[in-house]
Amino acid sequence: MKRKFRGGLIMKKRRLNILWIMAALFAFTGCNDFLDIQPVGKVMPKTAKEYRALLTDAYSRIPAERGKTTFRSDELTMEGETNTTNLDSYLDIWRWNDTSPDETTLPFEWLQFYYVSYIANSVIEQQYNITEATDAERNQLAGEAYMLRAYMHFILVNLYAEPYTHCDPKNTKGIPLKLDSDINKVLSRNTIAEVYTSILSDIKEAERLLNVEEWPEGETYRFNTLSVPAFRARVYLYMGDWQQAYTNATDVVGKHGELEDLTASSTLPNHYQSVEAILSMENIFNSSSLGAGYVASGLLSLYRSGDLRKSKFYKQLSASATEVLKAGVNTYRCTFRSAEFYLTAAEAALELNDMDNARHYLTELMKKRYLSAIYPTYEAEILSMTQDELREEIYNERFRELAFEGHRWFDLRRTTRQELTKTYKGETYVLQKDDSRYTLRIPADAIEANPGLEEENRE
Repeated sequence: MKRKFRGGLIMKKRRLNILWIMAALFAFTGCNDFLDIQPVGKVMPKTAKEYRALLTDAYSRIPAERGKTTFRSDELTMEGETNTTNLDSYLDIWRWNDTSPDETTLPFEWLQFYYVSYIANSVIEQQYNITEATDAERNQLAGEAYMLRAYMHFILVNLYAEPYTHCDPKNTKGIPLKLDSDINKVLSRNTIAEVYTSILSDIKEAERLLNVEEWPEGETYRFNTLSVPAFRARVYLYMGDWQQAYTNATDVVGKHGELEDLTASSTLPNHYQSVEAILSMENIFNSSSLGAGYVASGLLSLYRSGDLRKSKFYKQLSASATEVLKAGVNTYRCTFRSAEFYLTAAEAALELNDMDNARHYLTELMKKRYLSAIYPTYEAEILSMTQDELREEIYNERFRELAFEGHRWFDLRRTTRQELTKTYKGETYVLQKDDSRYTLRIPADAIEANPGLEEENRE
């Protein structure tokens, strides 16, 4: 990859509203000399080249929170024979200790999402003032900004609010929407329905503006036209809108249905150069995360005989320690890839009582993941499953296929919210079914700056 991705930012605790804090953070970090907060206002870019540099900086600052959620899920164990690297940073995340975590624990970001949104809002507001640009270039920049803003709100609402499918979204508070660059505005929490409506509206606007179908290697972190139905399919899946999820997922598969054939290919599906790649924006499970845990035995047990992913995705170090191979380095960058949408189409078809297409999309993926000699056995099993059995199999296939790509925690939240049990050095930790810890608490710093964020959800 040709870009450099920068690390985290330092948060300062201030008795200011949330966006004043963001503005202060912005001033501390700088952004290619543009949009730095000054006593008299903002220094704005002018040319298309300058706005591209601004957006590139925004892409580099997208928080790696989907990777952190891996520790809250059932993908990892923190126990092993020799593994102690970065343990202190993640142990309390792993055991859901949100009330009194060790001071070494990495915090979940909040401010950084609004920082990226601030850049996106600035581009959106100035799109018609961009100089030295064609109309297509202006539109592409603005379209990417709309997608960035929508994506920031989407991750935030799925970290810090109840799952759409487990509440009354019209009357349950979510996260504050930030739809302009006014740093003086004090924000309040919008309902979950309002947040999702805004996300879908931004995606629709981006659809009108985006015009780059495919970026050259090294620039595939940028939103393209295919990322529109991909993102929309994921949003509708999380909403439980099965028809729209199916329509958009099959649209993606129809336009970009390539799958890595693990029987012949050495390229892993979530590699940025994979034929499956649609958007390679996030380095989900980075080197720091990789050194903190081993693959959970429960996940490994889900891979059946003849499943090539077990040997290609993981490496067994000892009888009790298996490491992840599909993560840890910058080349494993994946936000959207085609396999996800086979699985989305399968799940949506199932919930629409379309068993034939549910089986079709599931088995089309499985053909590329299992030894050809054993695949017919599993295909026959799929064809004989009841609807409930097939639903469980699709959930398990999502777990096997998308492990360590930032999906599992969100899948647990939107579906079964099942009980999880973990053990570390003889101590057992339990996340109860439908536990309130399936939703993160809004950070204390943000609440101190804006006490209105602490309000309880309306029933």
